[in-house]
Amino acid sequence: MPEFKYKARSAGGAATDGVIEAVDQKSAVDRLRSQKLIVMEINEISPGLEEFLKKINPLKPTVSSKDIVLFSRQLSTLVSAGVPLVQGLTILGEQVESPVFKTVVKKVREDIESGLSIADALKKHPDAFSELYVSMIKAGEVGGILDTILERLSAYLEAAAELKSKVKGAMMYPLVVTSIAGAVTIFLLVGVIPTFQEIFSGFGAELPLPTRVIIGVSEALQNYWYLFVGIPVAIFFAIKKWIKTESGEKIFDTYTLKLPLFGPMLRKVAVAKFTRTLGTLVKSGVPILQALETVAKTSGNKVVEQALMDARESIREGERVADPLRKSGVFPAMVIQMISVGEETGNLDTMLTKIADFYDQEVDVAVKGLTSMIEPLVMVGMGIVIGGIVIAMFMPMFAMGELAGKQG
Repeated sequence: MPEFKYKARSAGGAATDGVIEAVDQKSAVDRLRSQKLIVMEINEISPGLEEFLKKINPLKPTVSSKDIVLFSRQLSTLVSAGVPLVQGLTILGEQVESPVFKTVVKKVREDIESGLSIADALKKHPDAFSELYVSMIKAGEVGGILDTILERLSAYLEAAAELKSKVKGAMMYPLVVTSIAGAVTIFLLVGVIPTFQEIFSGFGAELPLPTRVIIGVSEALQNYWYLFVGIPVAIFFAIKKWIKTESGEKIFDTYTLKLPLFGPMLRKVAVAKFTRTLGTLVKSGVPILQALETVAKTSGNKVVEQALMDARESIREGERVADPLRKSGVFPAMVIQMISVGEETGNLDTMLTKIADFYDQEVDVAVKGLTSMIEPLVMVGMGIVIGGIVIAMFMPMFAMGELAGKQG
């Protein structure tokens, strides 16, 4: 977690300085103000080389969603049974198998023992507990229904994980088949084509155009393999860096939702995630403006995030939830109509959950349809590439046979 060096004054005017850990600078200032300190200066401490390497390490251990779901369910049971929170965290800390999560639970318990609220203690570990999780825990603390909130969180996280696995399943098949096809193609170009090239070198007549093209590609791949590897990698990282910019992320997310095959499915995923998250927050007692802000930040799509933030501002000015969402043009008409009915009947959270359940089924259908559609397309593409290479290599053989027949 980032560390911030600060200089401050107490209410009595005494100067003080030190270092504080927080998610961001705003959180650090809020914590210092809660300690009755007037912040004069605060700056983030640049991480050392070791911390930087830990941050960029793709193989670093992380807290899995399964750990969070199990933790939430077990803590809910302990709290509802009347076990004090600190004691419950001690029990869970001993049972956790993941070393990383064990450390997180231990630090959370220590922070609560030192006087921090549960939400503030969890907020210090954003890699484990999302903003949504912290917001719901905070609502549970205020409302005195922490056990119920933890149970809802578990159900929400399980549904979100299931939705994510469906999308991954749809992407995995074409990725695996395409990778295998690519590996076979490279093997043919590098391992097989040179053998044919030696055979054709003694062939007197000019080789057919397709054969010459394939041999040219094979030679280029052998002589300039570093370009074939380096250029795609450079393009990948350049696009990845561009997507991290605000304008790049917005353009990427906009066109992602318009993709011919994947766009409709990704839109359904966004609707399912938005409605389930908002429904869970509203049902847990989180104010609608705060709930919309949390949902927007956790939406995972810049277009959806912008639509929700615009809706939040309109609601702040007195409009109903459905009206600004309709104006955004991002959400389907059926979703807007059901939200409108939910507002009129006072059952917005129930209606949002029903929409989420419906769109979960729609995603399931879309995934199956997409898989059945992509499978023949990938197989045809693989057949065309590999078959084209084989035919190009055998065309000179046919020419040699015809020449031999004429000579005979």
